[in-house]
Amino acid sequence: MSPQLIDLTALDLGIAGALVALLAGLSWAGRLGIGRSLLIAGVRTVVQLLLVGLVLETLFAHATLYWVALMGAVMLLVAGREVMARQKRRFAGLWGFGLGTAAMFLSSFSVAVLALAALVQPEPWYQPQYAIPLLGMLLGNTMNGVALSVDRLTDGAWQQRELIEGRLALGEPWTAAIEPVRYDATRSGMIPIINAMAAAGIVSLPGMMTGQILAGTPPLAAVKYQILIMFLITVGTGFGTLAAVWLAARRLFDERERLRLDRLT
Repeated sequence: MSPQLIDLTALDLGIAGALVALLAGLSWAGRLGIGRSLLIAGVRTVVQLLLVGLVLETLFAHATLYWVALMGAVMLLVAGREVMARQKRRFAGLWGFGLGTAAMFLSSFSVAVLALAALVQPEPWYQPQYAIPLLGMLLGNTMNGVALSVDRLTDGAWQQRELIEGRLALGEPWTAAIEPVRYDATRSGMIPIINAMAAAGIVSLPGMMTGQILAGTPPLAAVKYQILIMFLITVGTGFGTLAAVWLAARRLFDERERLRLDRLT
C-alpha cells in the first residue's frame, strides 16, 4: 500500500522560513553582506512559487496546446533574462538577451518535445502535468550551463585579447584563435551537470526522484523517471552550451575576423 502524501501546513512553512530569517540575521551580525539578499530571495521564492502553483492549477484544468506553449514561452523569456543578468561582460543590445535565449530554445525545447512525443508519451503529448515540469527542469539546468559558459567565454576573451589578436595576426582563423577559450567555456558549462550525474544516488537524491517518493510513487518507478530526466537534462545542457559558446564566440569577431570586444558592455 502506497503511503499517503502528508500535507504541509502554513505553520510548517513558517518554521522553515524562520530558519532562513535566522540565517539572514546571523549573516548580518557577521557583516557577510548577504542577509538582505537572503531575505529578498526567500520572499521571492514564496511569492513566485505560490503564483506558479495557482497558474498550474488553472492550466491543468484547461489543458490546451495554446496555453501550454504560452507558459513555455514565458519560462524561456525569463530564463533568457536571467542568463543575461548573470554575465560579468554581456553583449550589447539585443544580443545580450537573444543569444542565450536562442541557445536554450534550440536545445531545451527540442529535447522536451522529443521526450514528450517519443519517450514519455502522455495523452495528449502536451499534457501540462508532464510538459511544464519537464521543460522547467530542462530550462533551469540549461540556463545554468549557458550562463556559466558564456560568462567564461567573454571574460576569457577579454583577459586573453592580446594572445587572441596575436594569433589572428599570424594568420590563424578566428575559430583557432579563440579555441582554448571556447574549450574552457564549454567545460565550465558542462561540469555542474556531469558532477550531478556522477553523484546521483550516492551523494544526493535528485529533486524529482525525492518529490515522487514523498508523493507516494514506488522508489523504482521514481528512479526510472529520474534516470530519464538526468539524461535529458545532460543532453539539453550540452547542446545549449555548445550552441551558446559558438554563437557568442562568433559574435566576438566581425566579418573580417577581427576581435570586437567593443560589442561587450
